[in-house]
Amino acid sequence: MSGKIITNGYNAVMKTVAWTIGARRAFRRLPPQVQKSIAAKIARDAETGAGDVKALVGRSGVRLCVGDYRVIFVETAELIEVRSVGNRRDIYI
Repeated sequence: MSGKIITNGYNAVMKTVAWTIGARRAFRRLPPQVQKSIAAKIARDAETGAGDVKALVGRSGVRLCVGDYRVIFVETAELIEVRSVGNRRDIYI
């Protein structure tokens, strides 16, 4: 699930998506339909910067909402590092 650098005629560059081992394991345990939704939302954010993303309070990183699931990641100019994936009731603990 890593991104590639692409251009779309407007010189937009897609960020690379990297997963921690724990985030990858948690992602694989999710239902297939949820995996597809999360992968699509992360790819959209990596390409356009669009999505329901908010900064976390009290710790570094941001969260992306995908229905009842949350993706916690750290974002730089070239990279999105996914650190945690899970249901919203469990992810912030």
